[in-house]
Amino acid sequence: MNRSTPLDDAQYVSLRSYRKNGSAADTPVWIAPLDGKLMVFTLDDSYKVKRIARNPAVQLARCDARGGNLGEWRNGHCIAVARGSEQERRAYDAFNRKYGLIMRVGTLFSTLVGRVRKRLVLEVTLDGNA
Repeated sequence: MNRSTPLDDAQYVSLRSYRKNGSAADTPVWIAPLDGKLMVFTLDDSYKVKRIARNPAVQLARCDARGGNLGEWRNGHCIAVARGSEQERRAYDAFNRKYGLIMRVGTLFSTLVGRVRKRLVLEVTLDGNA
C-alpha cells in the first residue's frame, strides 16, 4: 500500500468542495500527510465543513497562500475526524512536524482567543490512495 501522496510536500493546497447547486468553492489550506492520507484543519462552523458533510467528494491542487493554482487537480473524498480521537491527536502532531513554530504559534493564539475548541480535523483520501 502506498503510504504517501503526490501532495505530501505541498505548503498549501486548494481544497475544492461543492455547493448545493454543484458549483465549486476553492479554499487554500494547510495539509499534513498521515498514513497515506492528507489532513486538513478548519473551524467546525466553516462553509467547507457544511459542504463536505453534504457531499464528501473533493478535489485538491497545489496552490500558493492566496489560492493561486500551481498544479493539477486530484480527486478524492473527505470525512471529519472524531474530536478527541487518537487520529485527531496524530493529525495535530503531523501538522506540528510539518509547519513547526508557525503551527505552534497559531495554536497558541487560537487557544488564547477560544478558537482552538472550534477546530475540526478533516481527512482527505485521494482517489488511488485508498
